[in-house]
Amino acid sequence: MPFIEVKGTKIEVNEEGFLANHEDWAKEVAELLAKEEEGIENLTDDHWAVINYIRNYYLEKKLAPMVRKLCKNTGFQLRHIFELFPSGPARGACKVAGLPKPDGCV
Repeated sequence: MPFIEVKGTKIEVNEEGFLANHEDWAKEVAELLAKEEEGIENLTDDHWAVINYIRNYYLEKKLAPMVRKLCKNTGFQLRHIFELFPSGPARGACKVAGLPKPDGCV
């Protein structure tokens, strides 16, 4: 499997850039994944609201939240989430949040 390097530490990712182990996630990892995998130069407060909600939901329930739940709990319309994460909430936001690739994500 490929690796990314953050602060001198190698972190394993799969061929699509998702972390192999969600416990390797940190703010610096999110920033690197956002920039290198998703083309997002700077993570705004709106990005962090989505990332933190997705990550906390995953840590509690061991699965990514449904898009409807994500929109309801962040207060963002789906259109805005796609503006933040052009590859979408399942692929882009989950990747940056350090989650494994969600089921059904093509």
